[in-house]
Amino acid sequence: MAAPSTACTQIFLASTLYGTATLAAGIDAGSFPPAGRRILLTSNHSLTAEISPGLTDMPGFAALRTRFDEVLDWNAAIAPQHPSAWAPRPEDVPLWERQLRAVWGLGEDRVELIVESIQVPPARTLCTLFPGAAVDVYADGLMSYGPTRFRLDPQLGMRVRRVLHLDLVPGLEPLLLTEFDVRPELVPAPEFLKVLAELPSDGPGPAGACEAADAGACEAAGAGPGPAAGAGEAPALLLGQYLSALELLSPQEEEDLHVEMVRGAHALGHRELVFKPHPSAPAEYSRRAEAEAGRLGARLTVVTAPVLAETLYQRLRPALVVGCFSTGLLTAATLYGLPVARTGTEAVLARLTPYQNSNRIPLTLVDALLPALTDARAVARWSAPGPEEVRGTLKGLLTAVGFTMQPQILASRRAEAERYLAARLDDRTWRYFKRRRLTTLGLPGGIPAQLSFLPASPAVRRVVRRLRRLRAARTG
Repeated sequence: MAAPSTACTQIFLASTLYGTATLAAGIDAGSFPPAGRRILLTSNHSLTAEISPGLTDMPGFAALRTRFDEVLDWNAAIAPQHPSAWAPRPEDVPLWERQLRAVWGLGEDRVELIVESIQVPPARTLCTLFPGAAVDVYADGLMSYGPTRFRLDPQLGMRVRRVLHLDLVPGLEPLLLTEFDVRPELVPAPEFLKVLAELPSDGPGPAGACEAADAGACEAAGAGPGPAAGAGEAPALLLGQYLSALELLSPQEEEDLHVEMVRGAHALGHRELVFKPHPSAPAEYSRRAEAEAGRLGARLTVVTAPVLAETLYQRLRPALVVGCFSTGLLTAATLYGLPVARTGTEAVLARLTPYQNSNRIPLTLVDALLPALTDARAVARWSAPGPEEVRGTLKGLLTAVGFTMQPQILASRRAEAERYLAARLDDRTWRYFKRRRLTTLGLPGGIPAQLSFLPASPAVRRVVRRLRRLRAARTG
């Protein structure tokens, strides 16, 4: 009987340029042990993946792929199935593992998996197909600060060794996979910034990568800080997110949000604006923002190249970065030291359903940390809170929201959530919670159990309506 192979192959699953940059920074920093072979497995999650540009088509990918020995395509491996939906039948797992080992030349190598979003395919699928592999999870954004979205099979959860993440909120640790005592580990910011500096900076510019009311605005965006008029003023950068695709806003509401960004930046004195739409968003989503900028006498450049926001931070050094709850707001503030402002977070929080929607954590963090675009004084005075302040206030809020989202997964955090809610619920923090949810979970702020019948009582509703009519008649 042949001795088992001691060679190790590491498979890094990635679907975004930001995530690939995070992995590259981790490799540069020595976060991963030496391996005989490193494979980057790319996955295109677009609904029309066959005709949509993939990760390997993104500007800057060539600079990142040098950290890996080989690049493979997960879409091709499982075609015609879609990466975001497909999972093997349990009885087919051994067949699939043998097939992938043969096609990818893994032989009897020991396999280590490094994946994002382990709760859902394709990460969960890949981990299922290699049941003996150790797993590391890396964070591609702010969602890792929240709880695990679904209860994981303990056989999978216990295989995860650590959660690698950027220190986007210094002093705050992720809740992700804490139910399995998985340790968090930082990807050093200096290495991440070095990796981003390698990416090409030929994003917006006069060579067709941006659209604007005139060529001068394109030249302004392409030349770095300063408008074409030569006043020496850096532009304000507006970040789009394509929230209507997530059904968080309607297309009309999302366009309204972009218009609010233009108005808010203009009200703060910015006349040179750069709008970076989400790469998947339709071109028409920027039209009303362009029209509003023209009406106000500002100049708006629309970046059409699929570059990272961080590339624009390096190139433009914007005077202000504006967005709803994009991870880019925290990278701008924490890693680049840029002024930031949020808009639209309170409205999205109010309508976000179900309560356990994983976007609630990025929304909560951005809303709690960053100044509102409409508050000029707050925007001017804002600075990132220190780690001690974060641990003293934001950690409690994050734990309470996380427990309220996933009370079974984070059952051990109930006492912490109760302490926060009993002491900190006020006009400012109520936006992060729903009374019905608190009532259902028996948490402070909910309706006491003995009074829970009142909202559903027809008699009570009739009395309330009568009191409202009387009040209206008296004030009329």
